[in-house]
Amino acid sequence: MIVGFNHNITYRDVSFHVQTEDGGLNRPQLVTLLYHGGTIIASQKTSYADIVKVDNLDHVVEELAKEQHKGMLRRVTKGEFDARIVEFGIPLGAAAGQPPLQSVPDQLEPEVQSAAESVIADPAPEPVTIVEEPVIDKFKKSQSSDEPSLDDLIYAYLTAGQKR
Repeated sequence: MIVGFNHNITYRDVSFHVQTEDGGLNRPQLVTLLYHGGTIIASQKTSYADIVKVDNLDHVVEELAKEQHKGMLRRVTKGEFDARIVEFGIPLGAAAGQPPLQSVPDQLEPEVQSAAESVIADPAPEPVTIVEEPVIDKFKKSQSSDEPSLDDLIYAYLTAGQKR
């Protein structure tokens, strides 16, 4: 059983928390949650009940958890949850060339409401430099030393556009 992963991420001027936990052998599943404050914005669950007898289970589960955790971070930065975030009344700061995303009040005139909803439904994702996602066999660790670690990906995201 792994302890889990926790990262804070700022996306479009809003802070989020991503948490991944292992349920252990009694509940063999990985759960990744995206939070803003105490609100769960999104979740992802992956069962590994079908592989509990595999050799090096701890290592395999850790690699699965890392990939799931990185995947959630990528999905946030690609704007996949923007509409859902705004549904919770959390205004997102402006992306390059886009207005800030905010919830649409009910009292707008129908044509204005429709136009505002289309902006919220189809926001352009904020440009983010992401290290190319490695292809990983979920049952066997890749032998390639070119595969970036979770820390490397997070560091690359946090320092994007900054000179060393």
